[in-house]
Amino acid sequence: MKKDRQGQAALLHDLDYSKIRRQIRSQKYKILLDLARYTGEKWGALIKLKVEDVYEADGSPREFLIFGDRNQTDNEIRQIPLHDNIQESLRHYKPSRSGWLFPSRDHPENHITLKFADLLLRQALAKAGLESRGISTHSTRITFITKLYRNGTDIEIIQRITGYQDRRGIERYLKDDADRIKGAIATL
Repeated sequence: MKKDRQGQAALLHDLDYSKIRRQIRSQKYKILLDLARYTGEKWGALIKLKVEDVYEADGSPREFLIFGDRNQTDNEIRQIPLHDNIQESLRHYKPSRSGWLFPSRDHPENHITLKFADLLLRQALAKAGLESRGISTHSTRITFITKLYRNGTDIEIIQRITGYQDRRGIERYLKDDADRIKGAIATL
């Protein structure tokens, strides 16, 4: 578990996610948290999303979130289906018609920085009383991968969704945690 911003990020439990989300005032940044939760994508990639990666030309949310350069071959871009919860949130959020999905307030021609996104999350964690839990921006990715795996999703599918080329990249997240071990013992 993470301590003093060192070590592996903690899993993000549903109740903790809800507490954190309630502490984020801006709809735009709630969507950032939601996208992280429901796509498992790294926050560094999420902050670089453009409006056209998420919305159709008519302003409706895309069915798939697009990561990578659209001008490259199909193998170099990834499309992740958007969960119904995200699509609903995106329908209510109306960004500018072009540019960054998460533009910087001071410099709208640029996206927010990862440092700013991390600060947003840490402030929400503090307000929710969760700052000592080891939750970080990487918690959403670890939780996403772990939930898919525990729900029976093949590792190859998880690789395709997350963009990992090597199976070992995913397997490091699939270690048995104390809750699962305790639950296994309780079944005896």
